[in-house]
Amino acid sequence: MRSKFSYFCTTLTEKKRDMKILVCVSAVPDTTTKITFTENNTKFNSSGVQFIINPYDELALTRALELTEQQGGEVHIITVGDASVEPIMRKALAIGAASAIRVDAQANDGMEVAMEIAAYAGDKGYDLIMAGRESIDFNGGQVGPILSELLGYALVNIATKVDIENGRVLATRDIDGGREKVSCTMPCVVTAQKDLCEPRIPNMRGIMQARTKPLQVIPATVSSGSTAYASFELPEAKGAVKLIDAAEAGKLIDLLREEKKLI
Repeated sequence: MRSKFSYFCTTLTEKKRDMKILVCVSAVPDTTTKITFTENNTKFNSSGVQFIINPYDELALTRALELTEQQGGEVHIITVGDASVEPIMRKALAIGAASAIRVDAQANDGMEVAMEIAAYAGDKGYDLIMAGRESIDFNGGQVGPILSELLGYALVNIATKVDIENGRVLATRDIDGGREKVSCTMPCVVTAQKDLCEPRIPNMRGIMQARTKPLQVIPATVSSGSTAYASFELPEAKGAVKLIDAAEAGKLIDLLREEKKLI
């Protein structure tokens, strides 16, 4: 006959709620892609471009899966974009996410993306929302911080380590000159930095399962058009390198002052 205490502990364990984690995923051009523009340099040319999951988002997804494997629960992904982003969403499902949500809208800027995600996630009861620190195409770093503000959640930005203990997020994050350890209650928003984990590679079983996992498409709730691109331009080509003998280091000062006008 078990004691009342053991029955009480068993009941608490049975009533423990599994975690729900939402991971924000974006499609970005592969780093080997040659970037070009059309319409008088006002529009990115996506023709022939290979798109991939934003690497920082992939780190967030992997760590989210690891946390649910430890704590119990499910990971869902959300993307703002048109139907062309669905292949990278299927890859995220193959890596291990349980389901996917695509907001049918163009991702024009970080504010619009964050507003769309907040509109969906606000009443869904997610314990944790994760994203990459930034996308590698525009490098804005805006979605996570804006999303935390819109939802009224704490923010752990640029996290290199994330754990959950007793309903709290324990994290290490990059700061100027070093790293700091922080703790906050859930729900909260965490953005992933490199060193957080090693990204997972989908296996054949995951790829097969991804074909039948739910991918829900929902309409946009935010009117687009707040941002317009005046023009794009490529960085200047690298110039020739001038080598200066160590014995004549003073010439470097003359070059920086007279040719480059930097000093």
